[in-house]
Amino acid sequence: MVQNRVSRLLQEERKLLIAYYMPEFPVPGSTLPVLDALQKNGVGIIELGMPYSDPIGDGPAIQEAAHVAIKNGVHIASILDMVRKARGGEGCERITVPLLLMGYCSPLMAYGGDCFLHDASEAGVDGLLIPDLPPEEAESFLDRAKGFGLSVVFFISPVTPSERIRMIDGLSTDFSYCFAVNATTGTGKLVEAGREADIEAYLQRVRENTEKKFVVGFGIKDRQRIEKMWSMADGAVVGTALLQAIRDASTPEDAAAKAAEFCKTLQPAG
Repeated sequence: MVQNRVSRLLQEERKLLIAYYMPEFPVPGSTLPVLDALQKNGVGIIELGMPYSDPIGDGPAIQEAAHVAIKNGVHIASILDMVRKARGGEGCERITVPLLLMGYCSPLMAYGGDCFLHDASEAGVDGLLIPDLPPEEAESFLDRAKGFGLSVVFFISPVTPSERIRMIDGLSTDFSYCFAVNATTGTGKLVEAGREADIEAYLQRVRENTEKKFVVGFGIKDRQRIEKMWSMADGAVVGTALLQAIRDASTPEDAAAKAAEFCKTLQPAG
């Protein structure tokens, strides 16, 4: 497989701040300015949501953002066009950080599997996160994605057995994504009585059963939680909290400014 931006980034020994953003949220025209703001304020990888009418793993904030995105005309082809413009610096500073697409199987099947992989790679996408793609059934898709230079990221949860963690680690192209809690996005609480010890034990078990790097998402919303996740994993994903920070923006410029301000609050002290 040709080394893409994800592979090159993960060779660096640094902890990653990863942001999940839903295109064209909260207003049309927001995507390129927001991507620019995220890149300039410490985000190492950006996940772009592919809005879907029935998102099984998403909490209220991301569901709302998906519905707004659809209303604002977002679909897979338009996302790929926005990625293409971002890579070319059209309407923003040229986006050089890895861009991953996160979404569900059904829209990809409707687009056409290999057509989607080809078009995503051509546009400048680096990888895919597909929550409802079972690893056991992904061998053919994984091989085809690698052929187009795309990373595929699989998911680990707190109830995933150690043997399955090893299998997922072997399948994930560059890194795995750990759900911090068993909940939909934005609804799980990381800090509860006795919960922190459970998360530490869970991520330690992941570390013991993986060779590749892994990142943690779900319920991460501030500097304290990011630093805690960084102490146990290779990266932390912020999604719902970012969308909530920009949801009241009335213009693309306002959305970008709010995204920048939010990212600044996540940076390590000092």
